[in-house]
Amino acid sequence: MEMEFNPNLLWYVIGYGVFMIVLGIMYSKKVSTSDDFILAGKSLGPVVLMGTLLATWVGSGTVTGGPNSLAYSYGLWPAVGYVLPSLIGIFVLFLMSSKIRNYGKYTISEILEVKYGKFASMAAAIIIILAYVGIVSYQFKGVGFILHVSTGVSVETGTLIGAVIIIFLATIGGLMSVAPTDAFSAFLVLIGLIVAVPIVISVGGGWDEIIATVPSENLDLLGSLTPLQFLGFYIPVLFLLLGDQNMYQRIAASKSDSTTKVGTAGWIIGMLISTPLVAVIAFSARAIFPEIDPGMALIATTLVIPTFVGGLLISAVTAFIVTTGNSYLLSASTNITYDIYGKYINKNANDKQKLIFTKVLIPVLGIIAYVLTTFFPSVLSIQMYSYTVYGAGITPALLAVLIWPSVTKQAGIASMLVGIATTLGWELAGNPFSINSAIISIPIAIIVLIIVTLATKQKQYNVSI
Repeated sequence: MEMEFNPNLLWYVIGYGVFMIVLGIMYSKKVSTSDDFILAGKSLGPVVLMGTLLATWVGSGTVTGGPNSLAYSYGLWPAVGYVLPSLIGIFVLFLMSSKIRNYGKYTISEILEVKYGKFASMAAAIIIILAYVGIVSYQFKGVGFILHVSTGVSVETGTLIGAVIIIFLATIGGLMSVAPTDAFSAFLVLIGLIVAVPIVISVGGGWDEIIATVPSENLDLLGSLTPLQFLGFYIPVLFLLLGDQNMYQRIAASKSDSTTKVGTAGWIIGMLISTPLVAVIAFSARAIFPEIDPGMALIATTLVIPTFVGGLLISAVTAFIVTTGNSYLLSASTNITYDIYGKYINKNANDKQKLIFTKVLIPVLGIIAYVLTTFFPSVLSIQMYSYTVYGAGITPALLAVLIWPSVTKQAGIASMLVGIATTLGWELAGNPFSINSAIISIPIAIIVLIIVTLATKQKQYNVSI
């Protein structure tokens, strides 16, 4: 089936976009300090916390990359199972939530500095910026896909428009305005997915017709993926989530430890609903639109279902993508403000100066993210790069701070440097043997962390004797 653009969908996108902007401006008036801008004044209740955690994690990486692209390109079951690393990661964060909330830090770099020193803090800030700018870039592209489907404009033009919208919303109100819009969008997209699934399957001719149309290997447990490719998609997700600064900031922004527990439990439920439904829709899209960009699979199905349902779904998906872009732009800007500007450029900066600097910085990083969209062939490829940069460069060292008191300063720094260097080297080499860099760099970062800790602890012990 050929795609026939439906301009009526644009009205839903515009209407919801206006709603988000109005709500964002309304909440932005509550921002008076950096604490309000970055941590929403630590005022998030359980419902809003659940919504903002879900909406931030289930952004363009889910509805255009992740389970969407996996289901369309490789098979149903790898896409459905894509929820597993997220569930593992959320459960670990659930167990650590009290410690995270009570740490009292704005950024991951600040947590790392406590154990590993200022060099580690600076290195972490750079790694986070490298990863988060990449994540923001495919949010821009996700909006480009949506505008292409609803208006027929080129994906490139739509991506530029998406960049402008995301940068604007991130700049005006920070987490204080992002979190409430996240919560509303989370519930809207869950409703949209639940309603859309049976309609999309019906349009595809029924489930039997769909599975008869797609390649037979796409119904295997691993689809058409090799075991190494399968792990290459799953491992980066887990290691990004375990150390994701956005999630740590949202947990820290909750009202209380009990609020955090309820919010993360709701997040798990949301993931169990959303990820498999996205996978089923994208898998069905392979039978309906066999020759489209995989990143457009779910979005394209809004053209073949009733306009009201399609409009509901596409507006909620747009909101997810936009709020995820906002969140990662805000988080990366926070790193530069607190870990670089406040410590090395203007050590005497007051709260107002830091707030202004953060707001000025957001458009700069947004422009860099837009430029990055031209360097990767697909949403899935840039998603895996971004996740791995973070998962190898940050997460092993961060988890060690939280759960392994014996880890040494030298080990943490070595793990971070080796993790990022291995990831970038493997990516620049073009992922030899079609092996995702995560398969190489994350294990190496963990091994280095352990070996250097044991070696330096032994050295310190010998010196003390």
